[in-house]
Formats: sequence, structure tokens, C-alpha cells
Amino acid sequence: MENAESLSEKVFSNGDIYVGNFKGVFPHGKGKYTWSDGTVYDGDWEEGKMTGKGQIFWFTGAKYDGDFSGGFLHGSGTLVGSDGSSYSGSWRMNIKHGLGKKQYCNSDVYEGLWKEGVHEGCGKYAWNSGNIYIGNWKAGKMCGRGVMKWENGDLYNGFWLDGVRHGSGFYRFVDGGYYFGTWSRGLKDGPGTYYPAGSRHPSLTKWCSSIDYDDNRKTMLSHSSSLNSEGHGALKPSVSRSLSETISRSLSEKISTAGFFRSSGRISHRAMSLDEDCSVCDSAREFIAHDTSGMLSHASDEDQHEMRDCCTLVYEREYMQGVLIKEKIRSSAVPSEKNKQRSKFHAKEAKQRSCIGIFEDHQRRRSYYLMLNLQLGIR
Repeated sequence: MENAESLSEKVFSNGDIYVGNFKGVFPHGKGKYTWSDGTVYDGDWEEGKMTGKGQIFWFTGAKYDGDFSGGFLHGSGTLVGSDGSSYSGSWRMNIKHGLGKKQYCNSDVYEGLWKEGVHEGCGKYAWNSGNIYIGNWKAGKMCGRGVMKWENGDLYNGFWLDGVRHGSGFYRFVDGGYYFGTWSRGLKDGPGTYYPAGSRHPSLTKWCSSIDYDDNRKTMLSHSSSLNSEGHGALKPSVSRSLSETISRSLSEKISTAGFFRSSGRISHRAMSLDEDCSVCDSAREFIAHDTSGMLSHASDEDQHEMRDCCTLVYEREYMQGVLIKEKIRSSAVPSEKNKQRSKFHAKEAKQRSCIGIFEDHQRRRSYYLMLNLQLGIR
């Protein structure tokens, strides 16, 4: 009967108390353990270690509800800190690792992928000031491709490094102006073009698709590696599926006019899960296409170009570490594609009318000569 599970209470020499099932001398099955400092665990045990489902309440006021394995927070669960912050998502050996959402004590919110306790991979960060970033992260910093929209309405779409703009991208000002160029360590560096509000700028759709993702795969998240290869095999299929569905619904919020984000079930055309790739390009396009101002809507690019034909003033600039060293004003009255099509249509129509006129004139001449011959024959 030594291995049989039994329910009893045991008081340890250090003041700890355990009440629950035993297997031999070890807690096994359901049980509640109270440490001498006031910390309490209530849940599943396996041969003396917290394993399975359970809750732990620390004397500091923090609490955790979720999965345990071998005495560690491991699997999926929710931690509420003593400072009011909370994290709900995936854990590995007491460390945030995988897909999860954290709300900080200052009301900032991050939703996305974690690696060894820091943001890494695809994620969205919303500051309490109203600024929002959607894109790639590395070692807790914005790194790779991403889109940032500031509270004042300005927006940047491009590459990042160590939390600052670095590489190619475009900046849209709240007044409707655009700057296409390159940045270095957060500063404009190299050639670029500024398009004032109302002027004709390049198609944003074509600009996004023109970026060579294959050459920049190390600095952007177009093909994230599967989290299972990072050691998430410990998650049970049901837990993984449930966690993915729960957090992805929250992560997959769209931008709308009613509010910058609201629940709609998707951030792109497919939900993000633990074993699927997360494409920053899709997130960026979704971010742009549903921007509240509608100024970056891909569907209206050509119409905007047509409206801007009357104002095509642009500034070709060159910067060196944020300092403007050269500027050239250029004006190019390039007709839009629709105007070109209209011109071709009118030219074709004029040509058809001309051909019809010649044919009608030829018919009139034939009728005249026929009547003249008839009159001469009568005579």
C-alpha cells in the first residue's frame, strides 16, 4: 500500500504545509501546498513536483493560473503581477516564450511573439500615448520590416534596426505629404524624394511589392521559423490550439474608423498560430489599407494620381546623417494612366469619324456621277 495514493496532511520542519494526495512520500495527484512565507499552490502534482493544471498565489500579491511542468510555469497560462501588469500566453521554464499578450502597468500593450522573455518575431505594440507599431522585433527592439503610426497621424512604413528607422522606407505626414528615402540609425541619410500634399507620389502598392524580401530575410519577418523548433513541443495539441485561437483573436484586430483597432477576427487573410509563418508585409498592408484617414488605401492610388495631375511639384533631396545637403525642385506634368487611355480613345474615335467621312463623301460622288450619266442617256 506504499504506492497507493492517499489524502492526508503533512507539516514540514520549515513550517510548510501540504494537504492532498500522496504517492508514497511524495505529493501526487491533487493537493495544496502552503509555504511558510504565505505563498500557496493549489493544483496537480506528479511525484513531488507541480505538474499539470494549477494556481499559485505569491505573498507579494502576484498570481498565476495555468500549466505547470516539473515545478516550472510551462505551457499556457496567465500571470498577474503585483504591480498590476498581466501576461497571458505561452511559457517555457518560467519564461515567456511563444505567442502571448502583455499589458504593462503603464497601460502599454504588446501582442505577439516572445523569445526567452523578450519580444522577438511578429508583434504589435500600442503605447498609452496612442502610438502603434506593427512589425518585426528582435531582442526586445523593433528590427526588420514594420509600420509605425504616431498619435498625431504621421506614419512610417519601412525597415528598422535596434528600435530606430534604418534602411529604405517612406514617411507619410499628417498633411498628406510623403517622403521616400533611406534612413540610418534613425536619421535621413542618402537620396530621397519629398512629395508635398496634393502632389503625385508613386503607387504605394507597387512600392511595397518592389522591396526584395529575399535579400532582406534576416532583417524582416517574411518567413519566421516555426515556434515548435524553438522547443514548444511540450505544449499539448489541445493547449496549443486553444492558446492560439484565444490570443490570435486578440492579436488579429483590424484598423477601423471607429477606433484604431477593434476585434474582427483577422489581422490579415489568415489567423496567426504557433506553427504558422507570420508575414510582416501582410500586417503592414492591412495596417495601410485600413488606415483611418483612407489616404493610403491601395484601391484609391490611381484615382489620387489623377487628382494630383495638376500639382506635380516634387523635391529631390539628399541628406547626410539627418542634415539636408542638396535639394532640387522638379516639376513633371506626367498624365495619369486614365488620362492616357482617354487620349487614346479620343484619337481612335476621331480616326473612325474621319474614315466614315471619307466613305460618305465617296458615296455622294458616286451618286452625282450616276445621276449625270442618266441625264445624258435620256438626252
